[in-house]
Amino acid sequence: MRNFGDFDGQYTDYDKSQVAILPVPYDGTSTWIKGADRGPQALLEASFNLEFYDIETKTEVYRKGIATLPPVTEGKSPESMAEEVERRMDALFDDGKFPVVIGGEHSVSIGAIRSAAKRYPGMSVLQLDAHTDMRDIYEGSTYNHACVMARAKEVAGNVVQVGIRSTCMAEEGQNIVEDNVFHAHVLKRRSDWVGEVLNRLAPEVYVTIDLDVLDPAFMPSTGTPEPDGLSYRDVLDLLKAVADEHHVVGFDIVELCPNEVNKAPDFLAAKLLYQFLSLLYAGK
Repeated sequence: MRNFGDFDGQYTDYDKSQVAILPVPYDGTSTWIKGADRGPQALLEASFNLEFYDIETKTEVYRKGIATLPPVTEGKSPESMAEEVERRMDALFDDGKFPVVIGGEHSVSIGAIRSAAKRYPGMSVLQLDAHTDMRDIYEGSTYNHACVMARAKEVAGNVVQVGIRSTCMAEEGQNIVEDNVFHAHVLKRRSDWVGEVLNRLAPEVYVTIDLDVLDPAFMPSTGTPEPDGLSYRDVLDLLKAVADEHHVVGFDIVELCPNEVNKAPDFLAAKLLYQFLSLLYAGK
């Protein structure tokens, strides 16, 4: 698996890098379109076509160093995969790296969130997603991708959900905090929603980005595409505000299910990763 970005070797060396990318090519519990295990490789391949200069921040964040780690290969079960992700994330925090996880289906976030919550007790999880993912158990597993936010809530407490447009209240209602759910159809009728999201977050935030938060017109390459989603600009504006006003302790980008015919979604995922890093490191 190649590095993120076509950067000179001095900017991808682990010891010298501030950012570490952990690929988790896992797709063991997805329930519709398979292929998220190919997402990390597709994102990394697309990243070689990025320009190094970010126009909005007027920065070249790669100069902070962006190392790409060997992928997590433990996939015997979602539980063992989550344990390995947690272990690898613990090591990144111990080494003082800023961690970025790329999936893979959304269950890869469980271990990452557990690790971050140990390091930053009291943090919030900001979830950008089409689905609430708050089932306690689904298809016999508590580590199914449909249960990831229920597991996050157990360790982080405060989960704020943005872009939601699909849920099953009969199975998820006991875990959902309605005041922390920002439905996509409501956001599209308002101009003040970003500030309200920020007000519900703790000072320290872990961000999990399921790419199906985006409308399929922008992001068709996901395992569970939902119509009427957010635009790329909606997502980027929210991430900028979070980067400006909160301490982001790590993030993940998941659920890229690549299509060999259309490479644009792969590039979107790589660009989103690079732009979020640019926002986080602007002025630092």
